[in-house]
Amino acid sequence: MSGPGASPVIVPYTALSDAALRGVIEAFVLREGTDYGSHEYSLAEKVAHVRAQIESGEAAIVFDPGAGTVEIVRASGLYSGQEPV
Repeated sequence: MSGPGASPVIVPYTALSDAALRGVIEAFVLREGTDYGSHEYSLAEKVAHVRAQIESGEAAIVFDPGAGTVEIVRASGLYSGQEPV
């Protein structure tokens, strides 16, 4: 059983169904309110951008069992304090 001190776990995107992966990405995009500059992107375009980052290894899905949360972080942030994409 995981407690508050449990370490975050990297979840391979391939371990999720397509629907679950899309749900994780959509929740992240909607929660983060990602700023793409002067060009406005649709939800589908934002999801595609984040998915491409995950598939290329630029970003990763991280589950925090202590908090019960899922986050998408830059792969470079995995070892230096997990900053969101």
